[in-house]
Amino acid sequence: MNFTVDLQCGKNNHEHRTTEISTSRLIVRRGQTFHLTLQSCSDEFIDNGAVILRAETGPKPSTTSGTKILLELNSFSANLWRAVVLHTGTRMVLGICPSPNAKIGQYNLSLLRMNGDQVMIYKIGEFILLFNPWCKEDAVFLDSEQQREEYVMNEEGTIFTGTSQCIQQRPWSFGQFEEDIIDICLKLLDNNSKCLKCPERDYIRRNDPIYISRMVTAMVNCCDDRGILEGRWHEPYYGGVCPWNWNGSVAILHEWNNRGCQRVQYGQCWVFAAVACTVLRCLGIPTRVVTNFNSAHDTNGNLTIDKVYDEYGNELRGPKDSIWNFHVWIESWMARNDLVAGYDGWQVLDPTPQEKSEGIYCCGPAPVKAIKEGAVDMKYDIPFVFAEVNADQVTWIQFRDGRKEKVHVETQHVGKNISTKMCGRPDREDITDSYKYSEGSSQERAIVSEANLRNRHIAQPTKKLLVNVKAEESINNGCDTQVIITISNCSAATIHCNLNFNAQIMNYNGKPQHQITRKHFDNIAVRGNAVENVVLQVLYSDYADYLDNHHLIRLTALATDLVTHASALDVKDISVINPDIHIKLLGNPVLNRPMKAEINFTNTLRVPLLQCVFTIEGPGLINGMHQTKVQEIGPQQTVRLEIEFTPMKTGPRKLLVDFDSVKLKDVKGFKNMTVQNY
Repeated sequence: MNFTVDLQCGKNNHEHRTTEISTSRLIVRRGQTFHLTLQSCSDEFIDNGAVILRAETGPKPSTTSGTKILLELNSFSANLWRAVVLHTGTRMVLGICPSPNAKIGQYNLSLLRMNGDQVMIYKIGEFILLFNPWCKEDAVFLDSEQQREEYVMNEEGTIFTGTSQCIQQRPWSFGQFEEDIIDICLKLLDNNSKCLKCPERDYIRRNDPIYISRMVTAMVNCCDDRGILEGRWHEPYYGGVCPWNWNGSVAILHEWNNRGCQRVQYGQCWVFAAVACTVLRCLGIPTRVVTNFNSAHDTNGNLTIDKVYDEYGNELRGPKDSIWNFHVWIESWMARNDLVAGYDGWQVLDPTPQEKSEGIYCCGPAPVKAIKEGAVDMKYDIPFVFAEVNADQVTWIQFRDGRKEKVHVETQHVGKNISTKMCGRPDREDITDSYKYSEGSSQERAIVSEANLRNRHIAQPTKKLLVNVKAEESINNGCDTQVIITISNCSAATIHCNLNFNAQIMNYNGKPQHQITRKHFDNIAVRGNAVENVVLQVLYSDYADYLDNHHLIRLTALATDLVTHASALDVKDISVINPDIHIKLLGNPVLNRPMKAEINFTNTLRVPLLQCVFTIEGPGLINGMHQTKVQEIGPQQTVRLEIEFTPMKTGPRKLLVDFDSVKLKDVKGFKNMTVQNY
């Protein structure tokens, strides 16, 4: 039998929504029929009576493991695959429908024909099989076309950073359909530790989004395996890329692949999460990036995070427990058939290496509903995520004489403004209510009590001395800011106190980086039931040399009663906002038609910017990254750049610009556009 094969890649991929990946390779989704044509090279009819199709995946395919599928035409296989003959003669058209529970990955498809006692094998071709959120029988089925477009098909996104009081947007290009990304994602699965140890057992489980998503979170960090990213939360970043400089996932995945699966330097939480989002969307699992503000990292499970300050108001590097200004993870949509009913839907997955889960650095999938209900006995890692959104913050003062005083217990500080990009729009959606009941409500108290995790803190006596720090929530980089410290006396008698004021540059993960100013005031008299205000300035010159990529100043005021030695402390975070990058399109974006964009940037600082680099990228718009270097930009000077590019893909696209210099780093700009096909 001699025939040619037409895999109908263009038609099949269009119907399976994979044309963004390729039109020359067959890439289909499980639970949905695809078609192929066998054309006889002569006038001989193709006999379908003695024909079996064989689909194989993995290193040692077998029918018992479900990695080898034998399909008799016009009948279901034992694995719920089906092949039907739609046309016969010299031209045979076949419709093949993989099981909605099939293993995902690369398949080889062959035709087996009996010729006497011999089995003749004819290679038909290869195809890639993905999860199918459009198929009701698939475990990742998502019953909303708008959400499928957002959480599977959208290659662009927004990640929220900053503080709970000053939320900022960070553009990100996921690029899950860019060249070679599908192959890199499958290569990633083949390099997970379980696959390297026993490939056959690993491939058996590749039908399960729970298993796949868990392996992806393990492989995006490199702590236990040949994973993608090495984490680093402080300078120097020699030999790699500062995490703040990444604009998208594609460059990271290509570097990992091109370097023979060697770790890419460096990532932090939003980079880990965004890369995992790219991989899971590429494989067909609906996924979104989520930011938790005031996120607790509770290492001992007691649901308490201790913050320790010295008597001058300096935050000390204390225990491993910490509260991050923000922490980024992902949610993926899937059925949880391994749990009791009621926990399908969004699942938390966190690839940032924080704590080990079953011996490896991964986290999840943890049902969001289980987190809200305090169902801490559910799989996976519910107690850790529950603490991230529910822990208490306890503040201590450590005195030079060794004395340690508890000054405050905050039960509603952690887990604020949990955010994700709104479906179909660039705005922020607050999803805090899906993680927790309203703070202080009867439901919230009942859940925490049922979880039996919270330490009961001894009620603190009513304080006579209070202190409050007032300042702007954010300031523009290059500006000074005024700080007003109010000392309140809640007693009838006059209180004499000392006041220490401290300002530190903070990392977003809650670790102090550098003290920028400190002031001390002796013997301030505060009359009974009155207040005293102390007005201060934090100058640009105080923080200019230390800000780097952190963009956060923490103000601390500590008042100490000179008679009773009782202390009062208040903390205020100020976000430092970089100047804007303005992008203007010079024309309408049309597929395969060259166009230009104008980039405008003004140095709003009082000092010149040296060694300036503009990095421009945009999947579907520009191949790779384009860099323009400018030696110096003077104070208040505006630089105008013009770039030319040719859109290569239709639909919503994002042009990204990153600016870095010696004094000013991590300035982001982006321009959304829709590329038309005419």
